[in-house]
Amino acid sequence: MKKLLSFLLVLSLIVGCKSTAGKISDTKGTTSEYGTQEDQMKYYFTATGNEPFWALKMGTENIEFTSLIAGKEKLIFPASEAIKAMDANIKMYKVSNETSSATISIQQLECQNSMSGAISPYKVSIEIKNNSELELKKITGCGNYNTDYRLHDIWVLEELNGFKVFITDFQRELPRIEINSAENKFMGYGGCNAVSGSIFYEKDVLRFTQVISTRMACAPGNKEGEFTKALQSTTTYSIGDNRLTLSNPSGKILVFRKVD
Repeated sequence: MKKLLSFLLVLSLIVGCKSTAGKISDTKGTTSEYGTQEDQMKYYFTATGNEPFWALKMGTENIEFTSLIAGKEKLIFPASEAIKAMDANIKMYKVSNETSSATISIQQLECQNSMSGAISPYKVSIEIKNNSELELKKITGCGNYNTDYRLHDIWVLEELNGFKVFITDFQRELPRIEINSAENKFMGYGGCNAVSGSIFYEKDVLRFTQVISTRMACAPGNKEGEFTKALQSTTTYSIGDNRLTLSNPSGKILVFRKVD
């Protein structure tokens, strides 16, 4: 019976990863490689590994670890603040409960799933043990931050560096961005030229990177340059009242209004 349950768990993990890979939309309840949108709302980071099979879900309330490791089939730890490395994008979490303890390390490093071949942007290492054990169990795998699905929309600019914007500040219409949270990409209009690029997302972090634009000459006084500079200086965000507010350590820099 125990072997049968283990086999069924392995099968469900394999089928789950393969059947959901690459699927996402802006409707609630759809799934991606890393789970449903409900999971993505509750858990900001998810990871999996093989041999033995294991899965990790990290949320603001708890951290859930499941596996085929004897005595560690399902462990739930209280959420913990990250210990950040000074010279690299590595975060470490030390967690414990009444029965077990673990050290979770998340490194920004391209990682390939040893079974599916899927590429993820983060390598995950876990050292875990029950309180009755002397030796740590060391396992590795790949993970991904779950980009906030609420970003997946079209946003039109309302404020720039603390001031309301008007069409007369730009060429023909107000700047807009369309964010694809599934692919971590965006495209849109900067107020004179078409713009596009990538987004970098981690818990509480949002950056617009690799920004490119067409090279049409803009009329004097056009604020496209000011807009794209502000966009690239973004480090965090908030969403509320159909508004997307982008900020950095100096304060609020861009406010967008949802249009669909």
